[in-house]
Amino acid sequence: MADDLCFFTKDSFILKSPKKSPLVLRTVVLLFVMVCGVYICTICLKQISTGSTTEFLNFRVVQKPCPEPNIEPWEIPYVHYPNPKTYSRAECACNPVRYFAIMSMQRSGSGWFETLLNNHTNISSNGEIFSVKVRRSNVSTIFETLDRIYNLDWMSSASKNECTAAVGLKWMLNQGLMQHHKEIVEYFNTRGVSTIFLFRRNLLRRMISILANSYDRDAKPLNGTHKSHVHSPHEAAILASYKPVINATTLIPILRQVEETTKKGLEYFKSTRHIILYYEDVVKNHTKLAEVQEFLKVPKRELKSRQVKIHKGSLSNHIQNWVDVEKALNGTKYESYLHGDYRK
Repeated sequence: MADDLCFFTKDSFILKSPKKSPLVLRTVVLLFVMVCGVYICTICLKQISTGSTTEFLNFRVVQKPCPEPNIEPWEIPYVHYPNPKTYSRAECACNPVRYFAIMSMQRSGSGWFETLLNNHTNISSNGEIFSVKVRRSNVSTIFETLDRIYNLDWMSSASKNECTAAVGLKWMLNQGLMQHHKEIVEYFNTRGVSTIFLFRRNLLRRMISILANSYDRDAKPLNGTHKSHVHSPHEAAILASYKPVINATTLIPILRQVEETTKKGLEYFKSTRHIILYYEDVVKNHTKLAEVQEFLKVPKRELKSRQVKIHKGSLSNHIQNWVDVEKALNGTKYESYLHGDYRK
């Protein structure tokens, strides 16, 4: 009896949880996951829709940065990775580019020197761009032109485009350089532009070249066309047949003025990274071209030009009033100009 009582009491207080179907539980969990997924997708879509389309597009075109070049720390400001607006550099996008400017004076051998540089596979020197006055009318137009050149957006026959390793131009001292030298020096130092100075030691030879070129511009003895540079000995002989008359009275003041201009140019731009060359040295010493290639940090190549020298040999063969010129320079610091000669 006691056992029955105890059993009754124990059984009376046992609560059995009702059995639930596994199918119902799975359905509830699945519905919960679906609701959460819809909610998360809604939030994400709202965030994307509130962002600007431009930013989304910009995000998609971000390119992987170029690897750090293996160079000396001082070289870093002079290494660039232009991104042209007019074309893509494609596989050459991470090839570093150096910027340069050839500073010179008319009839100092800069045209011949530039053809040598452009004979290099990786160098683009775009000619005497600022001979066009509108491009040097003020500092703003000068900088706009330089930006196009150094961004590889200046198209010329010298352009190597995507695989260029050094890009620049030929710039005469009387083409805005001296007038705006402070602003240009700041631009060069800020943008990492290197300067190649190229002058002539024998200023008397330069004067003969200027006078002969001026005559050719008017007379046009080569089939009615003016040529500042020629590519055949026959054409060179025709142009060299003209012998200018030099004013012996104004000769020394003119030589002195050219000297002063050269000194000022060197002084104004001495704070830029630069190399100084003289035409005569480049003609006689071919290692000078190797020095230039090292200066521009391009692979060394043998450089050639098709141009033919016009005025060869003794100066007495190229000046009509040689006796007067000789008398004016004898005994002066310019006397050496009378005898200086070199071969090309």
